[in-house]
Amino acid sequence: MMRNRRHKRKQTVCVKRASFTQPMVTRYALVTLYLIANGQSKKEFYIYSLRCLLYTVHQYSIVQYSTVHTPCVLVLCLCFKVMAKRTEKTRFSALEAAEICTRRLSDTSDQELSEPESDVSAVDSVEEEMFFEGLDAILDRQNDSDPDWEPDTEVLAEVHVEIDDPELTSVPAAEPEPGPSSKIPRVEKTAKRGRGRRRGRGRGRGARPSSPSTGRWNNTEVADFTPTPLPFCPTRTPGPQLISTSDYTCLELFQLFFTGTVLSTLIRNTNMHGQSAYRAWTDIALQDIFSFLALVIYMGFAKVPSLTDYWRRGKLYSLPFPKSVMTGKKFFSIIRALHLSSPEEDAKNEGKRGTEEFDRLGKIKPLYTEIRDACRQNYQPGQHIAIDERMVASKARVSFKQYLKSKPVRWGYKLFVLADSKSGYTWDFFVYEGKSSQASKNGLSYDSVMTLLDTSLLGTGYKLYVDNFYTSPILFRDLLKKKVSACGTIRTNRQGYPRTTENTLDSRAPRGSIRWIREDPLLFVQWKDTRDVFICSTMHTAHGEETVERRVKDDTGCWTMKDVPVPPAIKDYNRHMGGVDLSDALIGYYEVLHKTKKWYKTFFYHFVDIAVVNAFILYKGQCTLKAKIPMHQKAFRETLVLELAEAGAISTEREEESRKETHHRLVHIVASGDKTQGRLKCRKCHAKTAVKCSTCDVPLCFQPQRDCYNDWHKEQGQ
Repeated sequence: MMRNRRHKRKQTVCVKRASFTQPMVTRYALVTLYLIANGQSKKEFYIYSLRCLLYTVHQYSIVQYSTVHTPCVLVLCLCFKVMAKRTEKTRFSALEAAEICTRRLSDTSDQELSEPESDVSAVDSVEEEMFFEGLDAILDRQNDSDPDWEPDTEVLAEVHVEIDDPELTSVPAAEPEPGPSSKIPRVEKTAKRGRGRRRGRGRGRGARPSSPSTGRWNNTEVADFTPTPLPFCPTRTPGPQLISTSDYTCLELFQLFFTGTVLSTLIRNTNMHGQSAYRAWTDIALQDIFSFLALVIYMGFAKVPSLTDYWRRGKLYSLPFPKSVMTGKKFFSIIRALHLSSPEEDAKNEGKRGTEEFDRLGKIKPLYTEIRDACRQNYQPGQHIAIDERMVASKARVSFKQYLKSKPVRWGYKLFVLADSKSGYTWDFFVYEGKSSQASKNGLSYDSVMTLLDTSLLGTGYKLYVDNFYTSPILFRDLLKKKVSACGTIRTNRQGYPRTTENTLDSRAPRGSIRWIREDPLLFVQWKDTRDVFICSTMHTAHGEETVERRVKDDTGCWTMKDVPVPPAIKDYNRHMGGVDLSDALIGYYEVLHKTKKWYKTFFYHFVDIAVVNAFILYKGQCTLKAKIPMHQKAFRETLVLELAEAGAISTEREEESRKETHHRLVHIVASGDKTQGRLKCRKCHAKTAVKCSTCDVPLCFQPQRDCYNDWHKEQGQ
């Protein structure tokens, strides 16, 4: 009975040992070589396990030494050579390495052994004798390796070799003892992958190449150095580029952006489009544009449900200001005919539709280019700048309209904006037109930053802050070459982010815990707040004495305020990243955007907003230099509206005088005199009429039953 139990136990052991297969032998060998090459402590444990595995396989004839493939033999040879700490580096061919790894002491005479080879053989024979006697020649001896070391599970997961096909394409030559930067080569197979559903990493598209870090994440006990700050060398003195001795009015500051050239272009193109599209069109002048802009800005802070309500008569909607600036008819005629580009250029560009030469932004190009140049010319940002997206609300059917679910404005046009972090001044921007055939291999986020950050205009030594859409190690290294430091939150799946998970923060880490790792010149920081925050920087140290106040639970379960440590990179990011958000907030308070079916008119309203906000920031800078108390933005807009209305009042007065001097004459709407064709609604009773006042150009009834013609003129004081 006892014999049977022992026999069954022996069979069980044999079955367990028989579960070791040839790919497992190769994988153990590769893991051992990887740990030795990277200087990991306690590598003897893996070497010992590998040798025990090989001995078990050979003892029970699962896999003979002669059947082990040459790559596995080469890896084992390197493992044993490094374990024996040989100082002499030797290169082996494939056959020599196989012979050295498989031969025994009985195959070589004592005269053929050199002194180093005799030492290796003696050590191996002693270990084998101790193994047969049940002793442990490696683990039982004294060693000074780290007792707390554990194998890195991510490393084990990465080292994966498939040897299902017995025929391999090539055999890599055995290298001497690998250095710390060497990588484990994968074994290539000639056989192609079948049509099965099995896929590798990367969701069927292949794993993206990464640069795994061989280090570990450090805590605050490990000291870090502060990078040497780059010298700040702007091309101009930071701040408004104004004449310090001059006292600019609100209108003069606004005209720095809507210059005389911009207004002349706007008037010329609007008149050309009005003449071609509308029969009864009267050309507009500079004073008309001033009055029109005054009403557009006025409608930003004096809201009514509909634009026509500004000219309504009655107790509820009796607004005298719009009527005093411009008639409703003229205002709506300018809105309908408003055109930023030349109709001739539009026709030429339309003929190129479907080709690469077609310009999607052709209808806004003249004003778009002038506004960008004016924004860059009139202000020099401070050292801290930020780049972010901005959405301009619209649901027009245009190819470059975007949808961003994480933004307050989900549907609209996306702009990439560079703004001053302190003031919120929009220094430069460009409209995203959709996918481009000229995009670089680094992606949209990289290209947008490089387009906006023109060091020839800005200078060097700037500190840029971006969010995780833009942050990448490639971008930050290239910015550092242009002498621009950068800081921003980062996504952990970015190419170049450290792949090591050793000593990272887990979900139970207390609030304020910090882990960091430096890969010169990049610093990666993980900080525990309500959730994990990951940030990358080229200008900060890993940790310092900064703290933030947070609401946490104490031991009794009560909420208390506590100071928790915060990395300097995160504190500076929170302080300086909001430049574009500040600019968006200043625009959003009194936005002049109106609903329109034409996409280019949406951009016109947004350009007016940019000009007003930037003029307001210039005004505050002027007040700071002269030690004056600036007015707030609403008061600035009100003052600007009054100055614009005054500049356009000349044309309004002339129109009123001409109306008083000119005799009102009643004419048929259609020149043929047909009473049934071309009838319009009467301005007073809203019935159909065939006549109108030729001076006022207003359709009015003139019948015995209803004399709207004379009644309406009496109400108008005419």
